[in-house]
Amino acid sequence: NSNCDNPRDDFDGLYCLNKVYIEADKELNNVYKNLNAKLDSSGKSLLKRGQLAWIDDRNRRCSQHDANGFWVNLNCATRTTIDRAQILHDRLRECKSSGCMNSRLQ
Repeated sequence: NSNCDNPRDDFDGLYCLNKVYIEADKELNNVYKNLNAKLDSSGKSLLKRGQLAWIDDRNRRCSQHDANGFWVNLNCATRTTIDRAQILHDRLRECKSSGCMNSRLQ
């Protein structure tokens, strides 16, 4: 969308950042699902624990709550999500080539 190349105000910028975050989150969910399908039960457990820890870390680093409400730094959330998707994609590539290495899921 060309409007995102030059947003008129902060709300337009927020809309555009949110669109990118939603796409990154969709990609993360897809690679998680594909990787999970390749893992044995131990690997699935490690992956789930790692993902929950990652979510907690992302939330801690990229959002803040106080008496006035909350905010989310969408740049942080998007960058963190893209980085996590890449890590999981690397693990999926290993599964497809040399075999799943559960030790690398942590």
